[in-house]
Amino acid sequence: MSGNVTELDNRGLEPPQPMLRTLEALEDMGSGDILVIHNDRVPMFLIEELRRLQYSYEVDPQPDGTAKVAITKK
Repeated sequence: MSGNVTELDNRGLEPPQPMLRTLEALEDMGSGDILVIHNDRVPMFLIEELRRLQYSYEVDPQPDGTAKVAITKK
């Protein structure tokens, strides 16, 4: 992973704000950059969209029930 890393805290936001904020942040990033988001839960609808867009990602469930997702911009 050689790109820049950006973190985005989406906790406490009502849907669809976490997904919209995440996709907007990805638009502004360069190829190879990594966006790490922290959500209240695993963002299933976002993951479906990331698969559709063919972004690679890793989900890291947190002990408090929240989830961090690292997304690599293609």
